[in-house]
Amino acid sequence: MRQLSGADSMFLQFERGNNFMHVASLAIYDPSTAPGGGVRFKDVLRHFATRIAQFPQFRRRLVSLPLSLDRPYWVESDSIDVEFHVRHIAVPHPGDWRQLCIQVARLHSRPLDRSKPLWEAYVIEGLHNVPGVPPGSFALYTKMHHAIVDGESGTEIMRALHSLTPESIDFDAEERSASGIYHADREPTLVELYSRALAHNVQKLPSMASFSLATARKVASLGAEALTRFNNQGQGDFLANVRSLLTGDLSSLLPRMPPQTRFSRDVSAHRVFEAVSLPLVDFRAIRQQVPKATINDQFLCIVGGALHAYLSAKKELPDTSMVAMVPMTLRGQEKGGDVGNQVGFTLMPVHSEIEDPLERLRAICDAAATSKRVTDAIGKELARDLLETLPSIVADPLLRNVQTPRIGLIVSNVRGPDVPLYMAGAQLVNYAPISIALDGMGLNVTAFSYSGNMWICAVSCREMLPDPSFFADCLRVAFEQMKEAAAREAAFTVADTAALAPAGDGRTIEGKVARKQARRRVQAKAGPRAVKAKAAAKKRRSRKVAATESPA
Repeated sequence: MRQLSGADSMFLQFERGNNFMHVASLAIYDPSTAPGGGVRFKDVLRHFATRIAQFPQFRRRLVSLPLSLDRPYWVESDSIDVEFHVRHIAVPHPGDWRQLCIQVARLHSRPLDRSKPLWEAYVIEGLHNVPGVPPGSFALYTKMHHAIVDGESGTEIMRALHSLTPESIDFDAEERSASGIYHADREPTLVELYSRALAHNVQKLPSMASFSLATARKVASLGAEALTRFNNQGQGDFLANVRSLLTGDLSSLLPRMPPQTRFSRDVSAHRVFEAVSLPLVDFRAIRQQVPKATINDQFLCIVGGALHAYLSAKKELPDTSMVAMVPMTLRGQEKGGDVGNQVGFTLMPVHSEIEDPLERLRAICDAAATSKRVTDAIGKELARDLLETLPSIVADPLLRNVQTPRIGLIVSNVRGPDVPLYMAGAQLVNYAPISIALDGMGLNVTAFSYSGNMWICAVSCREMLPDPSFFADCLRVAFEQMKEAAAREAAFTVADTAALAPAGDGRTIEGKVARKQARRRVQAKAGPRAVKAKAAAKKRRSRKVAATESPA
């Protein structure tokens, strides 16, 4: 028996109304690589049965206390009904990508049964017309409650469910090795649960005092400047923010209220899903032109560009940047898949108001550096530690009634395996992450890298995103624009250097004229967009230098 952490319990309490707190994946397999050239459903069942034995998360069910006197417990069963959890369906003819997305969206719109272990898997056949996928392939949609798994542990489970080679599997040997792994917990009595609850609540009293003192010191260390940045509108608004915190409304606690969009409303019960695949090699090439731009920065730039295009088409583009809630892993050396949710959150602008891709990318890089400094000062573990410190009788009602910030957007990026993987001999061709859409944050864009490609997946509700394929096109266009802008920048830089070198050193009138003429030729070849981007970058650098040199 294992008690849920504060973060695990948070994801349970957030599940209310149309807020479904499960995460999922869509994996597509090519069965032609399997021994015999095919994979049967019973092969997938046996594969699951043997591989999940090493993960107790698949055998756990919830046991909760009345009145939220303590956090719930995971109780392990000595067996698991694999045929209940792994199901078999098919998409109708012709079995194209759009039909698969619709089917996945329907499955993602159903909450999990809390009386059972909180996971399900669906083998989906009939994929005969999906671009880039061999006809006759099958998909596997797997969902687990977020109380069980976070991004890092989910990746570890994904690795464990697969093999590095397509060779034939000795199921009998695997079943024998797995037979001794199962460990059943005895069902706890109410007396035991209440006794534990009393002891836990008493133990939390000194830790609450210690945590409050440490937090007060941390906030004080930020100084007057940080407090002003947090709330720059005076004492009256500060008191209003305190009242909002007490009533559970977190929206007013943002440093600056992000613009309200169609994604800032409450979500409906009907999910939509789309995904695009982009080659990672192009991300590395772009980084050569913008050295500070990590792959995550480029991903945020794509999201910002897609939102710029999508909301412009709807005539709903705000003048200021949309802000995304970005999960951060808090895992250190503990890489095991059974340490609960180890995740914090930060806020990041995606600069959806900037049309030029490189200008947007550089603005995101600057914002990322600022966000890191603020997060390091406050401590990214603050929210997690608070949830661990508060007694459940206080934390659970607060979480059940809290109003999530209406910022419209959640963005996450998880690194996956760099090598091909196999299930029951079938090669994993595509792997798309499917995450959570919430009230006030109705669009979730998650990226997952696998075997040389980055899959970017959008999840929303039907009312907010009625045309998910159009948004997928916006993601592709935003990526191509960023790639083309980086290529123009590279061509501009190379041609500029080559053309200016023989034109003289600029110390004579003839040399100055020659260099100016050469620069004009380079600019004409590069095009106006590259020149504009370079001028904008120069202007930003000038403003930055001026701000640095200005007296305090």
